[in-house]
Amino acid sequence: MTDEVVAEELDITDELIAERRAGEPGETPDDMTPWMRPIVYFVDRLNLWAGRIICLLMVPLILVIVFEVFSRNMFAILTQNGMNDVAIAWRFGPTLWVYDVSRMLGGVLFMAAAGYALMRGVHIRADFLYRGWSHKTQATVDATLYLVFYIPAMLFFAWVSSEYWLKAFLSGEQASDSTWAPLLWPARLAMPVGAFLLLLQGFPELFRALHQMGEDRARKFRRILPVYAVVLAVITVGVFFPNVIPLGDIWDGIFGEGLSFSKPTIGLIMLAVMLFAIFVGFPISFTLIFLGFVFGTWGANFKLATFLMTLQTNSVMLSDQLVAVPLFIFMGIVMEQAGLMERLFQAVQMMMSRTRGALFIAVLFVSTIFAAATGIVGASVTILGIMAARTMNKSGYNVRLAAGTITAGGTLGILIPPSIMLIVMGPVLEVPVTDLFRAAIIPGVMLAGLYLLYALGRCWLDPDMGPILAPEDQPETSRFYLLEVVLVMASLVFLIWLITRGITVGYGFLLGALVVPLAWIGVMYGVYNWLNRTRPGGFYFAPLWYEFFMGLVPPTVLIAFALGSILAGWATPAEASACGAFGAVLLSLLYRKFTFPGLYDALIKSLEITVLIMFLVAASNFFGAVFSNLGTPKMLTELLLSLDMSPVLVLMLIMALIFLLGWPLEWVPIVLIIVPILIPTVTSLDLGFENQQDMLIWFAILVAVNLQTAWLSPPVALSAYFLKGVVPEWDLKDIYLGMMQFMVIQVIGLILIFMFPQIALWLPNLVGGL
Repeated sequence: MTDEVVAEELDITDELIAERRAGEPGETPDDMTPWMRPIVYFVDRLNLWAGRIICLLMVPLILVIVFEVFSRNMFAILTQNGMNDVAIAWRFGPTLWVYDVSRMLGGVLFMAAAGYALMRGVHIRADFLYRGWSHKTQATVDATLYLVFYIPAMLFFAWVSSEYWLKAFLSGEQASDSTWAPLLWPARLAMPVGAFLLLLQGFPELFRALHQMGEDRARKFRRILPVYAVVLAVITVGVFFPNVIPLGDIWDGIFGEGLSFSKPTIGLIMLAVMLFAIFVGFPISFTLIFLGFVFGTWGANFKLATFLMTLQTNSVMLSDQLVAVPLFIFMGIVMEQAGLMERLFQAVQMMMSRTRGALFIAVLFVSTIFAAATGIVGASVTILGIMAARTMNKSGYNVRLAAGTITAGGTLGILIPPSIMLIVMGPVLEVPVTDLFRAAIIPGVMLAGLYLLYALGRCWLDPDMGPILAPEDQPETSRFYLLEVVLVMASLVFLIWLITRGITVGYGFLLGALVVPLAWIGVMYGVYNWLNRTRPGGFYFAPLWYEFFMGLVPPTVLIAFALGSILAGWATPAEASACGAFGAVLLSLLYRKFTFPGLYDALIKSLEITVLIMFLVAASNFFGAVFSNLGTPKMLTELLLSLDMSPVLVLMLIMALIFLLGWPLEWVPIVLIIVPILIPTVTSLDLGFENQQDMLIWFAILVAVNLQTAWLSPPVALSAYFLKGVVPEWDLKDIYLGMMQFMVIQVIGLILIFMFPQIALWLPNLVGGL
C-alpha cells in the first residue's frame, strides 16, 4: 500500500540514476578473492572521501556568485540614486575574479569527483538490453569491457591530461578570455587527478564483476590478467614513446592497406560501433572516450585525438554557462527537502475539493510549479505519487487517468525553465540559454493546459473518473467561498505583476523591485488576519488559504526572481542559479526544515547528478569533435539533402528518429551525441526562417518536447517504474495505458509547435526586440 512507502527512504535524486550501488563503500563479499578485497576497500574509501570533500566546493561556488550579483547590483542601484561615492567607499561593483573562480570551481566539481560517481554507480548506462541479462552475463560483459574499453581509455586519459596540466604549470599559462587572467594550472589539476581516480576505481569495478560472474569464469579472467598487463604496457609505451616501440610501423606492416578507408567512412564505422557499445550497456562516458581515442588515431593520428580530448574537456570545465547545472539541481533538491510540494498539494486539493477532478487539478498545478524549481523528473513523479495516489484511491478516481496525470505532470520539468536539459542544449546548439528559457515557457504552459483540459474533459464526460471529494475530506469554508477565491487569485495575480514590473522597469527607488512585492505580501497577510479576526458580515478566509499561500508564494517568488532575472537580462543563468540555490536554503530555514545533515545530503546528491551529466558532456564533446573532424556529418548532410524530399519531411524524419531513440536512451546521450550529429543537416534546411538562430531555438524546443514525449512511451518509460514503486497496488499495465493517453496529447502539442513556430519564438522575439 502507498501508506507503507516512506518518502524519506526513497532514492529519488534523479531519473538517470538507475543502478546506484546500495552497499557501503569498500564493502566486499566474504568469498571475494582475498588479495582483491583490500584493493577494493582502499580505492572505494579514497573516492568516497574525495566526493565528500569535493561536494563542499558547492558552498563557496554559491557564495562567490551571490556576492558578485549583490555587489554589482548594489553599485548600480546606489549610482542611479546619486550615491556613487557611497558605492565606491563600500567597494561595491563588478568583480574581476568571481567569473574565473566560479567556472573553475564548477569544472573541479564534476571532474575531480568522477571516480566517486563511478564508485557510487551513477555514471549513466543505456541498460535497455543489459537489464534483461542474467547477473553472470552482466558481470562477464562488464569485466570484458572494463579490460578492453575502460582501463586503456582511462590510462590514456590520465597520461594525456597530466601532460596537459604539466605544460600549463611549467609555462605559467593564464586564462586569455578574462580580464583577471588567472593561472590555469590549479583548476586544470582536477583533470589528471579525476582521470587517475577514475583509473583506480576501475579495478574495484573489475574485481566486483569477476566475483559476480562465478568462480569458473573468474578463474579464466584471472589467468589472462598478467598477459593483459604486459600487452597494455607495450601498447602504452608504443603510443607515448613511438621511438621505443614503433606500433604504427608494425600495424602498417601487418595490415598494409587492408584497413584503409576514407575519413567519412571511418566516422560511419565509429558511429555504428558507438551505438552497438551503448546498447550493450557499458557506461556511456567511458565508451565515448575510448572510441574517441581509437577512431581519432585511426582517422587522423593520436596527437590530434589527444589534442581534441584535452581541448574539449578543458572547454567544459571552464564553461560559464554549465556552472548553472549543479546549482539549479541543488536548488531543486533543497526545495523538495523543505516539503513545499506536499504543502502546496494539500492546499490546492482542499481549495478545489468541491470540483470534479480536483486531484487532477492539484497534481498538474503543483507539478507545473515544481517543474520551475527543478527538472528532476524522478523526484516529481515519485512525490506526486506518494501525495496523490492514496487520496485518489480513496475517492474512487480512475486509476489509468490518475497514473497518466501524475506521470505526465512529472515530465514537465524537462521543458519548463530552469530545465537542466535546456542548459546543456544551449552550448550544443550555440544558442543562448536565456533564449531557450524564454522559448520554453509558452510550450510548457500550453502542455500543462492540454493535460488539464483532457483530464477535466474526461471527468465531465464521465463523472465517475474524478468524483467530488467525500464530505469528510472537504474543508470548512465561509458562505462567501467564491468571493474568497476571486480575492485570493486577484491578489496573487497583482503580486506577480508587481514582481514582473520590478524586474523589468523598477520603481525608481533603492531596492524597489524587492521592497514593493514584499510590502504587498505584508498587506495581504494583514488583511487576511484582520478579516479572520473581525469577520465583517460573516466573511472570512478559510484556513486552507494560509496553507495555500505558504506553499505557493515563497517558492513562486524565489522562482520568479531567479527566472525573471535571467529572462530580463539582469543575470546570467549561473548567477540566477546561485541566487536561487541561496534562496532555497533561506526558505528551508524559514520553514524550519534546515539541518546540516540535510544540507550535506543535498550537496552530495547534487554532486552525483552533476558528475553524471557534466562528465558525459565532456566525453560526448570529445567524441563529437573527433566525429566532426572525420567529415562524416558533412557527408550525411549532403546525402540527406540529395534525396528527393522536402525540408519539412527531412525534419519530420529527424523528429521521428529522436522519438524512437528516446525509448531506449535518456535525454543526456541524445542531446549530447545524436543532436550534434544532426545539427549540420538541420541548419542546411530551408524552412523559411529569417535567421538561423530562430530556427535553432525552435528546433531545440521541438527536441525537448519530443524527448518529453519519449518519457511517456513504453517499453522503457522510467516514469512508470517510479510510480509503480510508490503505488504498488496500481497495475503496471494500467500505468502504461494511462501514460499513453497523455503521450497522445504530448504528440498533439509537438505538432502544434511544429506547425506554429511562434508558440516557441514569440516570447524570445518579443523580449529580444525590447
